[in-house]
Amino acid sequence: MPAKRLPPAPVPDALARLEHLYGDASCSLDFDRPLELLVATILSAQCTDARVNMVTPEVFKRFPDAPALAAAPPGSLETVIRSTGFFNAKAKSLRGMAKLLVEKHAGEVPRTMEELHALPGVGRKTANVVLGNVWNAPDGVVVDTHVGRLARRLGWTKHADPVKAERDLNKTIPKERWTWISHALIQHGRRICTSQRPKCDLCTLADLCPKIGVEGKKKKISLKVKRIRTRK
Repeated sequence: MPAKRLPPAPVPDALARLEHLYGDASCSLDFDRPLELLVATILSAQCTDARVNMVTPEVFKRFPDAPALAAAPPGSLETVIRSTGFFNAKAKSLRGMAKLLVEKHAGEVPRTMEELHALPGVGRKTANVVLGNVWNAPDGVVVDTHVGRLARRLGWTKHADPVKAERDLNKTIPKERWTWISHALIQHGRRICTSQRPKCDLCTLADLCPKIGVEGKKKKISLKVKRIRTRK
């Protein structure tokens, strides 16, 4: 008989253990001003934070504020951000976002989810990154690929859709921990609870976690290894 699956990981216990490991977890994108974090978060789509941090100093040097970014000559912004991937689409979003900041917000980054979400290239995740890390006033938990994956494995949500997963996490995680939990789960997802080969034997949450989806991953990996060995 298959082993009985554990219920969803109890939130207070899981948070306490994650706090012990990642109590000082914070945003890995470099920024000094709200606009810098907004730009960096838009650039981070399908790109590592490390790469974004290499690119943004030059972006801010050439285009230090919203008016300069909105007026960036064709090709100039694209050249600077090329290495972050999808640079044409990102440049379009950045120009559109900056133009709206100038037209509607005097060039300043707004402080509400509604106003941020209305900016080109800014979804709920990006808006919550800015709201939580600049003003400590998130509208919800930031759900990126790491957070979504871990939340499903822990049984805190069944949804792959980030917005639906966020709703579940907003009900589960205390509001004062919304910003921190995203950083903690991202670090844990990078170090331990990876996508393809989660290190369950090293995980501080192993005895609490129902490991939803993990067994299927291991079986797929085993079958792939078996096929490779058979070909040899």
